[in-house]
Amino acid sequence: MQNESTSSPAEDSQTGDSLIGEEYEVEVGPVAHGGHCVARTSEGQVLFVRHTLPGEKVIARITDGDKDSRFLRADAVTIIEPSKDRVEAPCPYAGPGKCGGCDWQHAKPGAQRRLKGEVIAEQLQRLAGLTPEEVGWDGTVMPAEGDKLPKGEVPAWRTRVQYAIDENGRAGLRKHRSHDVEPVEHCMIAAPGVSELGVEKRDWTGMASVEAITATGSNDRQVILTPKPGARLPLVELDKPVSVLRVDERDGGVHRVHGRGFVRERADDRTYRVGSGGFWQVHPQAANTLVRAVMQGLLPRKNDTALDLYCGVGLFAGAIGQRIGEKGAVLGIESGKRAVEDARHNLQDLDRVRIEHGKVEQILPRTGITECDLIVLDPPRAGAGKQTVKHLAGLGARRIAYVACDPAALARDLAYFREGGYKVRTLRAFDLFPMTHHVECVAILEPTGKGA
Repeated sequence: MQNESTSSPAEDSQTGDSLIGEEYEVEVGPVAHGGHCVARTSEGQVLFVRHTLPGEKVIARITDGDKDSRFLRADAVTIIEPSKDRVEAPCPYAGPGKCGGCDWQHAKPGAQRRLKGEVIAEQLQRLAGLTPEEVGWDGTVMPAEGDKLPKGEVPAWRTRVQYAIDENGRAGLRKHRSHDVEPVEHCMIAAPGVSELGVEKRDWTGMASVEAITATGSNDRQVILTPKPGARLPLVELDKPVSVLRVDERDGGVHRVHGRGFVRERADDRTYRVGSGGFWQVHPQAANTLVRAVMQGLLPRKNDTALDLYCGVGLFAGAIGQRIGEKGAVLGIESGKRAVEDARHNLQDLDRVRIEHGKVEQILPRTGITECDLIVLDPPRAGAGKQTVKHLAGLGARRIAYVACDPAALARDLAYFREGGYKVRTLRAFDLFPMTHHVECVAILEPTGKGA
């Protein structure tokens, strides 16, 4: 989960009288990071309200907090004055107390993208002191190819869905900030390849979760079962051919039960093996969209040397490796052991690419690298952090591409890069998680001394 403050609230201990269940009529203010909007109670306490939109008047029911809390969480349970951007949520499982997977089912697609853009702009200003103009961004969040659909239709984009299993063996999705399960017959944002498996129709007694994966670069499908302690695996018979893996309750490792231990994905005219449920972008257009944005920003040249940090199965390392000629060199660093094995397999035809296993902050100083031409980093949600950014800024790269799934982490790290002598040349934002508050950004940085 993201770190949160007034824009995105941090956890707050409850010390006073609980207000859970209390209702307030409130005027809703701006959107905040985390899929909610800001309001205030009549006593002046800050409310972070889900299922509403800026400018609405609503009845907000408290879901978390007490009289001494710095802020309260709430759901909008009655809409008194709706926004012009409001629509009836297409999904029957969306709404207060239901599935927590989607934040913006009740907003028009264009409004969702505007809200995400406002969050990015607010985080850049608050955490890095940067305006959209200063980062070369026009404020828009671009939809993924194929996601512009008529009102009331939902993009079926999620190629990986982790279903939680309730006490009756039914597949469902977690409620917001809860371990409770909302059983579902169909998840509207699940990609067709996931829905066609029929996971929701089966009895999963004894399982804690079932993750369903469909590849976009092949017909590969996979389910990963996490049994409850002591439970035996069921006989898995789904509506389409599927490989089966299981999570070991002792070591947390993922082991093959039946079929392939990996799925084959495709991006930038290369095939990538992704094993044991390893990381791959969830939206079917995401990998190609991000590779294009990164390559257009970096503009690799023959003989360049490059770093690909948090490189996963080698997506960006492969893209750069294909563009720098035989005398160039790429070093990828990745902490996941299986991802490193996959990256080495995926890029074995590119002698100029080398993949190292370990944490970036530990491996990078050991490499002895003192300079390079290009850097791409795609860190986890928490960001790269001050020390890693300081190290990178000292390598003198001509261009740096920062791929971010969290605007707050991006803004913090951009501030650190500025301290290290780098400015943002361009920033692009992509709506690769429709109906949710998540958004992907690609920032291209260059040394401050260069022209804008």
